[in-house]
Amino acid sequence: LHNMRTLGHLRPEKRRRIANETLDIYAPIAQRLGMNLMRCELEDLGFHVQYPIRYRVLQSSVRKSRGNRKEIVSQITASIINRMEQEGLSADIQGREKNLYSLYKKMVSKQLTLSEVMDVYAFRIIVDDVDACYRMLGVMHNLYKPVQGKFKDYIAIPKANGYQSLHTVLFGPFGVPIEVQIRSRDMDNMAEAGVAAHWLYKTGESVGNNLAHRKARQWLQGILEMQKGSGDSMEFLENLRIDLFPDEIYVSTPKGEILTLPRGSTPVDFAYAVHSDVGNNCVAARVGRHVVPLSSQLETGESIEIITSPTSHPNPAWLNFVVTAKARTNIRHYLRNLQTEEAVLLGRRLLNKHLTAFSTNIDEIPVERFNELISEFDLTQFDDLLEDIGLGNHSALLIAQKLVHETTPDSEAQALMIAGTEGMVVSFAKCCHPIPGDPIHGYVSSGRGIIIHQRGCKNTSHLRVQNEKWLDVAWSTDVERDFPVDIMVHSKNQRGTLATIAAAVSESDSNIDNVVIDERDGGYSDLRLTIEVSDRKHLARIIRRLRRLDMVERISRIN
Repeated sequence: LHNMRTLGHLRPEKRRRIANETLDIYAPIAQRLGMNLMRCELEDLGFHVQYPIRYRVLQSSVRKSRGNRKEIVSQITASIINRMEQEGLSADIQGREKNLYSLYKKMVSKQLTLSEVMDVYAFRIIVDDVDACYRMLGVMHNLYKPVQGKFKDYIAIPKANGYQSLHTVLFGPFGVPIEVQIRSRDMDNMAEAGVAAHWLYKTGESVGNNLAHRKARQWLQGILEMQKGSGDSMEFLENLRIDLFPDEIYVSTPKGEILTLPRGSTPVDFAYAVHSDVGNNCVAARVGRHVVPLSSQLETGESIEIITSPTSHPNPAWLNFVVTAKARTNIRHYLRNLQTEEAVLLGRRLLNKHLTAFSTNIDEIPVERFNELISEFDLTQFDDLLEDIGLGNHSALLIAQKLVHETTPDSEAQALMIAGTEGMVVSFAKCCHPIPGDPIHGYVSSGRGIIIHQRGCKNTSHLRVQNEKWLDVAWSTDVERDFPVDIMVHSKNQRGTLATIAAAVSESDSNIDNVVIDERDGGYSDLRLTIEVSDRKHLARIIRRLRRLDMVERISRIN
Protein backbone atom coordinates (compact mmCIF):
# COMPACT_ATOMS: atom_id res chain seq x y z
CA LEU A 1 0.00 0.00 0.00
CA HIS A 2 2.86 2.38 0.83
CA ASN A 3 4.48 1.63 -2.55
CA MET A 4 1.24 2.49 -4.34
CA ARG A 5 0.93 5.76 -2.42
CA THR A 6 4.45 6.79 -3.45
CA LEU A 7 4.60 5.84 -7.14
CA GLY A 8 4.94 9.43 -8.35
CA HIS A 9 8.74 9.50 -8.58
CA LEU A 10 9.03 6.31 -10.70
CA ARG A 11 9.25 6.04 -14.48
CA PRO A 12 5.81 5.83 -16.21
CA GLU A 13 6.34 2.25 -17.49
CA LYS A 14 7.39 1.06 -14.03
CA ARG A 15 4.38 2.79 -12.44
CA ARG A 16 2.05 1.04 -14.88
CA ARG A 17 3.70 -2.35 -14.25
CA ILE A 18 3.34 -2.02 -10.48
CA ALA A 19 -0.24 -0.73 -10.80
CA ASN A 20 -1.18 -3.65 -13.06
CA GLU A 21 0.39 -6.12 -10.60
CA THR A 22 -1.54 -4.48 -7.75
CA LEU A 23 -4.89 -4.73 -9.54
CA ASP A 24 -4.19 -8.32 -10.63
CA ILE A 25 -2.75 -9.75 -7.41
CA TYR A 26 -2.56 -7.57 -4.31
CA ALA A 27 -6.03 -5.96 -4.35
CA PRO A 28 -7.71 -9.39 -4.80
CA ILE A 29 -5.55 -10.78 -1.96
CA ALA A 30 -6.76 -7.93 0.29
CA GLN A 31 -10.36 -8.77 -0.68
CA ARG A 32 -9.72 -12.49 -0.04
CA LEU A 33 -8.50 -11.59 3.46
CA GLY A 34 -11.60 -9.44 4.04
CA MET A 35 -9.62 -6.16 4.11
CA ASN A 36 -12.15 -4.10 2.15
CA LEU A 37 -10.82 -0.62 2.99
CA MET A 38 -7.32 -1.56 1.84
CA ARG A 39 -8.73 -3.27 -1.25
CA CYS A 40 -10.65 -0.13 -2.28
CA GLU A 41 -7.62 2.12 -1.82
CA LEU A 42 -5.32 -0.24 -3.74
CA GLU A 43 -7.84 -0.47 -6.59
CA ASP A 44 -8.36 3.29 -6.89
CA LEU A 45 -4.61 4.00 -6.74
CA GLY A 46 -3.97 1.39 -9.43
CA PHE A 47 -6.86 2.70 -11.55
CA HIS A 48 -5.47 6.25 -11.28
CA VAL A 49 -2.06 5.12 -12.59
CA GLN A 50 -3.34 2.81 -15.35
CA TYR A 51 -6.08 5.05 -16.74
CA PRO A 52 -5.49 8.62 -15.42
CA ILE A 53 -7.87 10.33 -17.86
CA ARG A 54 -10.71 7.84 -17.24
CA TYR A 55 -10.09 8.18 -13.50
CA ARG A 56 -10.42 12.00 -13.57
CA VAL A 57 -13.50 11.96 -15.83
CA LEU A 58 -15.25 9.35 -13.68
CA GLN A 59 -14.28 11.13 -10.44
CA SER A 60 -15.70 14.43 -11.72
CA SER A 61 -18.93 12.80 -12.95
CA VAL A 62 -19.48 11.00 -9.63
CA ARG A 63 -19.09 14.24 -7.70
CA LYS A 64 -21.71 15.93 -9.89
CA SER A 65 -24.16 13.04 -9.57
CA ARG A 66 -24.00 13.10 -5.77
CA GLY A 67 -25.81 16.44 -5.65
CA ASN A 68 -28.66 15.12 -7.82
CA ARG A 69 -29.14 12.08 -5.55
CA LYS A 70 -29.30 13.87 -2.19
CA GLU A 71 -33.06 14.41 -2.13
CA ILE A 72 -33.97 10.77 -2.85
CA VAL A 73 -31.30 9.50 -0.41
CA SER A 74 -32.68 11.76 2.33
CA GLN A 75 -36.25 10.62 1.65
CA ILE A 76 -35.33 6.91 1.77
CA THR A 77 -33.25 7.42 4.95
CA ALA A 78 -36.12 9.24 6.67
CA SER A 79 -38.57 6.45 5.75
CA ILE A 80 -36.22 3.79 7.16
CA ILE A 81 -35.65 5.71 10.43
CA ASN A 82 -39.39 6.29 10.90
CA ARG A 83 -40.31 2.60 10.39
CA MET A 84 -37.33 1.47 12.48
CA GLU A 85 -38.40 3.60 15.44
CA GLN A 86 -41.93 2.24 15.22
CA GLU A 87 -40.48 -1.27 15.61
CA GLY A 88 -38.27 -0.24 18.53
CA LEU A 89 -34.98 -0.78 16.69
CA SER A 90 -31.90 1.43 16.66
CA ALA A 91 -29.29 1.41 13.88
CA ASP A 92 -26.75 3.48 12.00
CA ILE A 93 -27.80 4.09 8.39
CA GLN A 94 -25.10 4.89 5.88
CA GLY A 95 -25.40 5.76 2.22
CA ARG A 96 -23.01 3.37 0.46
CA GLU A 97 -21.11 4.20 -2.71
CA LYS A 98 -18.83 1.95 -4.77
CA ASN A 99 -15.20 3.02 -5.12
CA LEU A 100 -14.24 4.43 -8.53
CA TYR A 101 -12.55 1.25 -9.81
CA SER A 102 -15.58 -0.88 -8.89
CA LEU A 103 -17.84 1.57 -10.75
CA TYR A 104 -15.52 1.43 -13.76
CA LYS A 105 -15.42 -2.39 -13.79
CA LYS A 106 -19.21 -2.60 -13.56
CA MET A 107 -19.63 -0.12 -16.43
CA VAL A 108 -17.19 -2.08 -18.63
CA SER A 109 -18.37 -5.61 -17.77
CA LYS A 110 -22.11 -4.84 -18.08
CA GLN A 111 -21.76 -2.13 -20.75
CA LEU A 112 -23.60 0.46 -18.66
CA THR A 113 -23.39 4.24 -18.59
CA LEU A 114 -22.50 6.02 -15.37
CA SER A 115 -26.10 7.21 -14.95
CA GLU A 116 -27.33 3.60 -15.18
CA VAL A 117 -24.84 2.49 -12.53
CA MET A 118 -25.61 5.42 -10.26
CA ASP A 119 -29.38 4.83 -10.57
CA VAL A 120 -29.02 2.14 -7.88
CA TYR A 121 -29.21 3.53 -4.34
CA ALA A 122 -27.17 1.58 -1.81
CA PHE A 123 -27.46 1.64 1.99
CA ARG A 124 -25.63 -0.08 4.81
CA ILE A 125 -27.53 -0.55 8.07
CA ILE A 126 -25.45 -1.32 11.17
CA VAL A 127 -27.28 -2.84 14.17
CA ASP A 128 -26.19 -4.23 17.55
CA ASP A 129 -26.39 -8.00 17.10
CA VAL A 130 -27.39 -10.91 14.85
CA ASP A 131 -30.99 -10.98 16.10
CA ALA A 132 -31.40 -7.30 15.23
CA CYS A 133 -30.07 -8.03 11.71
CA TYR A 134 -32.98 -10.33 10.91
CA ARG A 135 -35.53 -8.04 12.60
CA MET A 136 -34.20 -5.15 10.52
CA LEU A 137 -34.53 -7.30 7.38
CA GLY A 138 -38.23 -7.77 8.20
CA VAL A 139 -38.62 -4.01 8.64
CA MET A 140 -37.07 -3.32 5.23
CA HIS A 141 -39.17 -5.95 3.45
CA ASN A 142 -42.32 -4.46 5.00
CA LEU A 143 -41.30 -0.96 4.02
CA TYR A 144 -40.35 -1.71 0.39
CA LYS A 145 -41.14 -4.66 -1.83
CA PRO A 146 -38.14 -7.03 -2.23
CA VAL A 147 -36.89 -8.05 -5.67
CA GLN A 148 -37.33 -11.80 -6.09
CA GLY A 149 -34.14 -13.86 -6.05
CA LYS A 150 -31.96 -11.00 -4.80
CA PHE A 151 -31.77 -11.92 -1.09
CA LYS A 152 -28.51 -13.44 0.20
CA ASP A 153 -27.84 -14.57 3.76
CA TYR A 154 -24.11 -14.35 4.34
CA ILE A 155 -24.64 -14.50 8.11
CA ALA A 156 -25.84 -18.11 8.07
CA ILE A 157 -23.43 -19.01 5.25
CA PRO A 158 -20.42 -16.61 5.36
CA LYS A 159 -18.27 -15.94 2.31
CA ALA A 160 -14.94 -17.72 1.94
CA ASN A 161 -13.10 -14.76 3.54
CA GLY A 162 -15.39 -14.75 6.63
CA TYR A 163 -17.56 -11.83 5.42
CA GLN A 164 -21.01 -11.81 7.06
CA SER A 165 -24.03 -9.67 6.17
CA LEU A 166 -27.60 -9.78 4.88
CA HIS A 167 -28.01 -8.52 1.31
CA THR A 168 -31.34 -7.62 -0.25
CA VAL A 169 -32.57 -5.54 -3.19
CA LEU A 170 -35.83 -3.55 -2.90
CA PHE A 171 -38.15 -1.51 -5.11
CA GLY A 172 -37.85 1.97 -3.58
CA PRO A 173 -39.89 5.16 -4.10
CA PHE A 174 -40.53 6.03 -7.76
CA GLY A 175 -39.42 2.47 -8.61
CA VAL A 176 -35.74 3.14 -7.97
CA PRO A 177 -33.79 0.01 -6.95
CA ILE A 178 -32.31 0.02 -3.44
CA GLU A 179 -29.45 -2.29 -2.44
CA VAL A 180 -29.32 -2.86 1.32
CA GLN A 181 -26.65 -4.51 3.47
CA ILE A 182 -27.58 -5.29 7.09
CA ARG A 183 -24.91 -6.35 9.56
CA SER A 184 -23.83 -6.09 13.19
CA ARG A 185 -21.07 -3.75 14.34
CA ASP A 186 -18.60 -6.61 14.72
CA MET A 187 -19.48 -7.84 11.23
CA ASP A 188 -18.97 -4.33 9.85
CA ASN A 189 -15.55 -4.05 11.50
CA MET A 190 -14.61 -7.43 10.03
CA ALA A 191 -15.97 -6.52 6.57
CA GLU A 192 -13.90 -3.35 6.42
CA ALA A 193 -10.62 -4.48 8.01
CA GLY A 194 -10.76 -8.29 7.66
CA VAL A 195 -7.95 -10.08 9.47
CA ALA A 196 -6.73 -6.72 10.83
CA ALA A 197 -10.03 -6.08 12.65
CA HIS A 198 -8.91 -7.77 15.87
CA TRP A 199 -6.10 -5.32 16.38
CA LEU A 200 -7.97 -2.29 15.03
CA TYR A 201 -11.22 -2.66 16.95
CA LYS A 202 -10.32 -4.78 20.05
CA THR A 203 -13.50 -6.82 19.93
CA GLY A 204 -12.30 -9.07 22.75
CA GLU A 205 -12.68 -12.18 20.60
CA SER A 206 -9.58 -14.35 20.38
CA VAL A 207 -7.85 -14.42 17.03
CA GLY A 208 -7.96 -18.21 16.94
CA ASN A 209 -11.76 -18.35 17.31
CA ASN A 210 -12.57 -15.48 14.95
CA LEU A 211 -14.34 -16.67 11.77
CA ALA A 212 -12.46 -14.34 9.42
CA HIS A 213 -9.14 -15.34 10.92
CA ARG A 214 -9.96 -19.03 10.61
CA LYS A 215 -10.99 -18.59 6.97
CA ALA A 216 -7.91 -16.47 6.22
CA ARG A 217 -5.61 -18.97 7.89
CA GLN A 218 -7.16 -21.85 5.92
CA TRP A 219 -6.80 -19.92 2.66
CA LEU A 220 -3.18 -18.93 3.36
CA GLN A 221 -2.37 -22.55 4.27
CA GLY A 222 -3.89 -23.59 0.95
CA ILE A 223 -1.72 -21.01 -0.84
CA LEU A 224 1.40 -22.45 0.82
CA GLU A 225 0.41 -25.99 -0.23
CA MET A 226 -0.28 -24.71 -3.74
CA GLN A 227 3.18 -23.12 -3.89
CA LYS A 228 4.86 -26.35 -2.75
CA GLY A 229 2.91 -28.40 -5.31
CA SER A 230 3.48 -26.03 -8.25
CA GLY A 231 6.19 -26.93 -10.73
CA ASP A 232 7.43 -23.35 -11.12
CA SER A 233 6.55 -19.73 -10.30
CA MET A 234 4.46 -19.25 -13.46
CA GLU A 235 2.27 -22.25 -12.63
CA PHE A 236 1.88 -20.95 -9.07
CA LEU A 237 0.86 -17.50 -10.36
CA GLU A 238 -1.67 -19.06 -12.76
CA ASN A 239 -3.21 -21.09 -9.92
CA LEU A 240 -3.24 -18.06 -7.62
CA ARG A 241 -5.14 -16.01 -10.20
CA ILE A 242 -7.75 -18.79 -10.46
CA ASP A 243 -8.12 -18.88 -6.69
CA LEU A 244 -8.47 -15.09 -6.33
CA PHE A 245 -11.49 -14.60 -8.59
CA PRO A 246 -14.16 -17.16 -7.62
CA ASP A 247 -17.88 -16.72 -8.28
CA GLU A 248 -18.96 -18.89 -5.38
CA ILE A 249 -21.41 -21.73 -4.75
CA TYR A 250 -22.22 -23.39 -1.42
CA VAL A 251 -22.38 -27.17 -1.14
CA SER A 252 -22.33 -29.55 1.80
CA THR A 253 -20.82 -32.84 2.92
CA PRO A 254 -23.11 -35.72 4.05
CA LYS A 255 -22.45 -34.56 7.65
CA GLY A 256 -23.79 -31.07 6.87
CA GLU A 257 -20.48 -29.19 6.71
CA ILE A 258 -20.82 -26.34 4.21
CA LEU A 259 -17.97 -25.77 1.73
CA THR A 260 -17.52 -22.73 -0.51
CA LEU A 261 -16.35 -23.47 -4.06
CA PRO A 262 -16.00 -21.46 -7.29
CA ARG A 263 -18.95 -21.65 -9.67
CA GLY A 264 -18.43 -24.44 -12.19
CA SER A 265 -16.78 -26.71 -9.62
CA THR A 266 -17.07 -30.47 -10.08
CA PRO A 267 -17.11 -33.42 -7.64
CA VAL A 268 -13.34 -33.67 -8.10
CA ASP A 269 -12.93 -30.04 -6.94
CA PHE A 270 -15.17 -30.86 -3.97
CA ALA A 271 -13.11 -33.96 -3.13
CA TYR A 272 -9.87 -31.97 -3.05
CA ALA A 273 -11.54 -29.25 -0.96
CA VAL A 274 -12.37 -31.92 1.66
CA HIS A 275 -8.80 -33.31 1.68
CA SER A 276 -5.99 -33.98 -0.79
CA ASP A 277 -6.15 -37.72 -0.07
CA VAL A 278 -9.89 -37.78 -0.79
CA GLY A 279 -9.24 -36.14 -4.17
CA ASN A 280 -6.34 -38.44 -5.05
CA ASN A 281 -8.42 -41.57 -4.28
CA CYS A 282 -11.73 -40.35 -5.74
CA VAL A 283 -13.55 -42.83 -8.03
CA ALA A 284 -17.17 -41.61 -8.08
CA ALA A 285 -19.58 -39.14 -6.51
CA ARG A 286 -23.18 -39.03 -5.35
CA VAL A 287 -25.17 -35.80 -5.48
CA GLY A 288 -28.21 -36.32 -3.33
CA ARG A 289 -28.77 -40.05 -3.84
CA HIS A 290 -27.71 -40.20 -7.46
CA VAL A 291 -24.30 -41.14 -8.85
CA VAL A 292 -23.10 -38.38 -11.20
CA PRO A 293 -20.10 -38.08 -13.58
CA LEU A 294 -16.99 -36.61 -11.97
CA SER A 295 -17.07 -33.86 -14.61
CA SER A 296 -20.61 -32.66 -13.75
CA GLN A 297 -20.97 -29.12 -12.40
CA LEU A 298 -22.24 -28.66 -8.84
CA GLU A 299 -24.99 -26.25 -7.78
CA THR A 300 -25.58 -24.35 -4.56
CA GLY A 301 -27.46 -26.37 -1.95
CA GLU A 302 -26.38 -29.81 -3.16
CA SER A 303 -25.05 -32.46 -0.79
CA ILE A 304 -22.09 -34.39 -2.19
CA GLU A 305 -20.69 -37.75 -1.12
CA ILE A 306 -17.32 -38.81 -2.53
CA ILE A 307 -16.66 -42.52 -3.09
CA THR A 308 -12.97 -43.41 -2.76
CA SER A 309 -10.73 -46.40 -3.35
CA PRO A 310 -7.17 -46.86 -2.05
CA THR A 311 -6.15 -48.21 -5.47
CA SER A 312 -7.52 -45.21 -7.39
CA HIS A 313 -5.27 -42.34 -8.53
CA PRO A 314 -5.73 -38.96 -10.27
CA ASN A 315 -6.56 -39.11 -13.97
CA PRO A 316 -4.76 -36.63 -16.29
CA ALA A 317 -8.16 -36.03 -17.98
CA TRP A 318 -9.38 -34.37 -14.76
CA LEU A 319 -7.27 -31.32 -15.68
CA ASN A 320 -9.73 -30.70 -18.53
CA PHE A 321 -12.62 -29.88 -16.17
CA VAL A 322 -11.44 -29.02 -12.63
CA VAL A 323 -11.62 -25.30 -11.79
CA THR A 324 -10.07 -24.91 -8.32
CA ALA A 325 -6.38 -24.16 -7.96
CA LYS A 326 -6.07 -26.76 -5.18
CA ALA A 327 -7.39 -29.57 -7.38
CA ARG A 328 -5.26 -28.52 -10.36
CA THR A 329 -2.09 -28.23 -8.24
CA ASN A 330 -2.58 -31.61 -6.53
CA ILE A 331 -3.31 -33.42 -9.80
CA ARG A 332 -0.26 -31.91 -11.51
CA HIS A 333 1.91 -32.67 -8.47
CA TYR A 334 0.82 -36.31 -8.49
CA LEU A 335 1.38 -36.66 -12.25
CA ARG A 336 4.84 -35.09 -11.98
CA ASN A 337 5.80 -37.56 -9.26
CA LEU A 338 4.29 -40.41 -11.29
CA GLN A 339 6.22 -39.37 -14.39
CA THR A 340 9.41 -39.31 -12.33
CA GLU A 341 8.80 -42.85 -11.06
CA GLU A 342 7.96 -44.12 -14.54
CA ALA A 343 10.98 -42.36 -16.06
CA VAL A 344 13.30 -43.95 -13.49
CA LEU A 345 11.91 -47.43 -14.27
CA LEU A 346 12.20 -46.90 -18.02
CA GLY A 347 15.70 -45.45 -17.65
CA ARG A 348 16.79 -48.54 -15.72
CA ARG A 349 15.37 -50.81 -18.46
CA LEU A 350 17.06 -48.82 -21.25
CA LEU A 351 20.42 -48.72 -19.50
CA ASN A 352 20.32 -52.43 -18.68
CA LYS A 353 19.34 -53.18 -22.31
CA HIS A 354 22.53 -51.50 -23.61
CA LEU A 355 24.74 -52.80 -20.80
CA THR A 356 23.62 -56.33 -21.67
CA ALA A 357 25.13 -55.82 -25.14
CA PHE A 358 28.45 -55.21 -23.33
CA SER A 359 27.96 -58.47 -21.35
CA THR A 360 27.19 -56.71 -18.05
CA ASN A 361 24.33 -55.04 -16.14
CA ILE A 362 23.68 -52.25 -13.65
CA ASP A 363 24.32 -54.43 -10.60
CA GLU A 364 27.82 -55.37 -11.84
CA ILE A 365 29.00 -51.80 -12.48
CA PRO A 366 31.15 -50.38 -9.63
CA VAL A 367 29.44 -47.62 -7.63
CA GLU A 368 32.42 -45.32 -8.22
CA ARG A 369 31.68 -45.19 -11.97
CA PHE A 370 28.08 -44.13 -11.33
CA ASN A 371 29.32 -41.45 -8.91
CA GLU A 372 31.68 -40.13 -11.59
CA LEU A 373 28.79 -39.74 -14.05
CA ILE A 374 26.49 -38.20 -11.42
CA SER A 375 29.18 -35.61 -10.71
CA GLU A 376 29.89 -35.04 -14.43
CA PHE A 377 26.22 -34.30 -15.18
CA ASP A 378 25.82 -32.22 -11.99
CA LEU A 379 23.14 -34.55 -10.55
CA THR A 380 22.48 -35.46 -6.91
CA GLN A 381 21.70 -39.19 -7.07
CA PHE A 382 21.61 -42.25 -9.31
CA ASP A 383 17.82 -42.06 -9.79
CA ASP A 384 18.27 -38.58 -11.33
CA LEU A 385 20.50 -40.13 -13.98
CA LEU A 386 17.97 -42.90 -14.66
CA GLU A 387 15.17 -40.32 -14.88
CA ASP A 388 17.12 -38.29 -17.46
CA ILE A 389 17.68 -41.46 -19.52
CA GLY A 390 13.96 -42.36 -19.29
CA LEU A 391 12.92 -38.87 -20.38
CA GLY A 392 15.33 -38.92 -23.33
CA ASN A 393 17.64 -36.20 -21.96
CA HIS A 394 20.63 -38.59 -22.06
CA SER A 395 21.36 -41.46 -24.46
CA ALA A 396 21.30 -44.83 -22.71
CA LEU A 397 23.88 -46.13 -25.20
CA LEU A 398 26.32 -43.28 -24.48
CA ILE A 399 25.88 -43.73 -20.71
CA ALA A 400 26.52 -47.47 -21.08
CA GLN A 401 29.68 -46.76 -23.10
CA LYS A 402 30.94 -44.36 -20.42
CA LEU A 403 30.24 -46.90 -17.66
CA VAL A 404 32.11 -49.80 -19.34
CA HIS A 405 34.80 -47.58 -20.96
CA GLU A 406 34.13 -49.26 -24.30
CA THR A 407 32.51 -48.10 -27.55
CA THR A 408 31.85 -51.35 -29.40
CA PRO A 409 29.36 -53.78 -27.80
CA ASP A 410 29.95 -57.53 -27.74
CA SER A 411 26.55 -58.17 -29.34
CA GLU A 412 23.46 -56.32 -30.57
CA ALA A 413 21.24 -54.88 -27.85
CA GLN A 414 17.94 -56.72 -27.48
CA ALA A 415 14.74 -54.96 -28.45
CA LEU A 416 12.92 -53.08 -25.68
CA MET A 417 9.61 -54.85 -25.03
CA ILE A 418 6.54 -52.57 -25.11
CA ALA A 419 3.48 -53.60 -23.08
CA GLY A 420 1.51 -50.36 -23.29
CA THR A 421 1.52 -49.96 -19.50
CA GLU A 422 4.76 -47.98 -19.19
CA GLY A 423 2.85 -44.77 -18.43
CA MET A 424 3.50 -41.23 -19.58
CA VAL A 425 7.16 -41.81 -20.54
CA VAL A 426 6.19 -44.13 -23.42
CA SER A 427 3.60 -42.68 -25.80
CA PHE A 428 2.12 -43.86 -29.08
CA ALA A 429 2.29 -41.59 -32.11
CA LYS A 430 -1.07 -40.14 -33.17
CA CYS A 431 0.07 -39.82 -36.79
CA CYS A 432 0.22 -43.58 -37.44
CA HIS A 433 -1.57 -45.11 -34.40
CA PRO A 434 0.63 -48.24 -33.94
CA ILE A 435 -1.16 -51.30 -32.54
CA PRO A 436 0.17 -54.70 -31.39
CA GLY A 437 1.19 -56.70 -34.43
CA ASP A 438 2.49 -53.65 -36.34
CA PRO A 439 6.25 -53.45 -36.99
CA ILE A 440 7.38 -50.59 -34.74
CA HIS A 441 10.40 -48.60 -33.66
CA GLY A 442 10.88 -45.99 -30.92
CA TYR A 443 12.06 -42.38 -31.19
CA VAL A 444 13.71 -40.92 -28.06
CA SER A 445 12.33 -37.39 -27.67
CA SER A 446 14.13 -35.15 -25.20
CA GLY A 447 11.94 -34.44 -22.17
CA ARG A 448 9.11 -36.70 -23.37
CA GLY A 449 10.59 -40.20 -23.31
CA ILE A 450 9.98 -42.71 -26.09
CA ILE A 451 7.43 -42.18 -28.89
CA ILE A 452 6.39 -45.40 -30.65
CA HIS A 453 5.83 -45.17 -34.43
CA GLN A 454 4.99 -47.71 -37.10
CA ARG A 455 8.01 -48.56 -39.20
CA GLY A 456 7.63 -46.63 -42.43
CA CYS A 457 5.52 -43.84 -40.87
CA LYS A 458 5.81 -40.90 -43.29
CA ASN A 459 5.98 -38.37 -40.43
CA THR A 460 9.32 -39.81 -39.28
CA SER A 461 11.14 -39.56 -42.62
CA HIS A 462 12.93 -36.32 -41.64
CA LEU A 463 14.02 -37.87 -38.31
CA ARG A 464 15.63 -41.03 -39.71
CA VAL A 465 19.01 -39.36 -40.11
CA GLN A 466 19.24 -39.14 -36.29
CA ASN A 467 20.26 -42.78 -35.85
CA GLU A 468 21.24 -42.34 -32.21
CA LYS A 469 17.64 -41.27 -31.39
CA TRP A 470 16.03 -44.48 -32.65
CA LEU A 471 15.47 -47.58 -30.52
CA ASP A 472 14.78 -51.15 -31.53
CA VAL A 473 11.47 -51.99 -29.80
CA ALA A 474 8.99 -54.86 -30.03
CA TRP A 475 5.55 -55.68 -28.68
CA SER A 476 5.41 -57.68 -25.47
CA THR A 477 3.43 -60.93 -25.55
CA ASP A 478 1.22 -59.84 -22.62
CA VAL A 479 -0.25 -56.53 -23.85
CA GLU A 480 -3.56 -56.05 -22.04
CA ARG A 481 -4.97 -52.72 -23.20
CA ASP A 482 -6.75 -51.25 -26.20
CA PHE A 483 -5.21 -48.83 -28.69
CA PRO A 484 -6.86 -46.22 -30.95
CA VAL A 485 -6.72 -46.75 -34.70
CA ASP A 486 -8.27 -44.82 -37.63
CA ILE A 487 -10.30 -46.49 -40.37
CA MET A 488 -12.03 -44.98 -43.41
CA VAL A 489 -15.48 -46.34 -44.36
CA HIS A 490 -16.88 -45.38 -47.77
CA SER A 491 -20.65 -45.96 -47.52
CA LYS A 492 -23.99 -45.14 -49.11
CA ASN A 493 -25.98 -42.22 -47.75
CA GLN A 494 -29.08 -43.78 -46.27
CA ARG A 495 -31.08 -43.55 -43.06
CA GLY A 496 -29.47 -45.29 -40.08
CA THR A 497 -26.03 -45.80 -41.68
CA LEU A 498 -24.05 -44.46 -38.74
CA ALA A 499 -26.19 -46.33 -36.21
CA THR A 500 -25.75 -49.61 -38.10
CA ILE A 501 -21.98 -49.15 -38.33
CA ALA A 502 -21.76 -48.22 -34.64
CA ALA A 503 -23.75 -51.33 -33.68
CA ALA A 504 -21.45 -53.55 -35.77
CA VAL A 505 -18.36 -52.04 -34.10
CA SER A 506 -19.90 -52.56 -30.66
CA GLU A 507 -20.78 -56.18 -31.48
CA SER A 508 -17.10 -56.69 -32.32
CA ASP A 509 -16.07 -55.69 -28.77
CA SER A 510 -14.86 -52.22 -29.68
CA ASN A 511 -15.78 -48.58 -29.02
CA ILE A 512 -15.91 -45.58 -31.36
CA ASP A 513 -13.89 -42.67 -29.94
CA ASN A 514 -14.46 -40.19 -32.75
CA VAL A 515 -16.34 -39.83 -36.03
CA VAL A 516 -15.74 -37.39 -38.91
CA ILE A 517 -18.23 -37.51 -41.80
CA ASP A 518 -17.43 -36.10 -45.25
CA GLU A 519 -20.30 -36.19 -47.75
CA ARG A 520 -19.38 -37.12 -51.32
CA ASP A 521 -21.17 -36.80 -54.68
CA GLY A 522 -23.49 -39.52 -55.87
CA GLY A 523 -25.12 -40.25 -52.51
CA TYR A 524 -22.00 -41.50 -50.72
CA SER A 525 -20.11 -40.46 -47.58
CA ASP A 526 -16.66 -41.08 -46.14
CA LEU A 527 -16.73 -41.89 -42.43
CA ARG A 528 -13.40 -41.55 -40.62
CA LEU A 529 -13.74 -43.58 -37.43
CA THR A 530 -11.33 -43.75 -34.51
CA ILE A 531 -11.95 -47.08 -32.81
CA GLU A 532 -10.34 -49.02 -29.93
CA VAL A 533 -8.67 -52.36 -30.76
CA SER A 534 -6.45 -54.80 -28.86
CA ASP A 535 -4.26 -55.79 -31.84
CA ARG A 536 -4.17 -56.31 -35.64
CA LYS A 537 -6.28 -59.49 -35.40
CA HIS A 538 -9.00 -57.59 -33.56
CA LEU A 539 -8.89 -54.83 -36.20
CA ALA A 540 -9.15 -57.40 -39.01
CA ARG A 541 -12.20 -58.94 -37.34
CA ILE A 542 -13.93 -55.54 -37.15
CA ILE A 543 -13.14 -54.73 -40.79
CA ARG A 544 -14.54 -58.09 -41.95
CA ARG A 545 -17.71 -57.45 -39.93
CA LEU A 546 -18.19 -53.98 -41.47
CA ARG A 547 -17.59 -55.24 -45.02
CA ARG A 548 -20.61 -57.51 -44.66
CA LEU A 549 -22.92 -54.49 -44.26
CA ASP A 550 -24.96 -53.62 -47.37
CA MET A 551 -24.28 -49.87 -47.18
CA VAL A 552 -20.48 -50.23 -46.94
CA GLU A 553 -18.72 -49.98 -50.33
CA ARG A 554 -15.12 -50.19 -49.14
CA ILE A 555 -13.11 -49.86 -45.94
CA SER A 556 -9.44 -49.37 -45.16
CA ARG A 557 -7.09 -48.55 -42.30
CA ILE A 558 -5.58 -45.05 -42.32
CA ASN A 559 -1.80 -44.98 -41.77
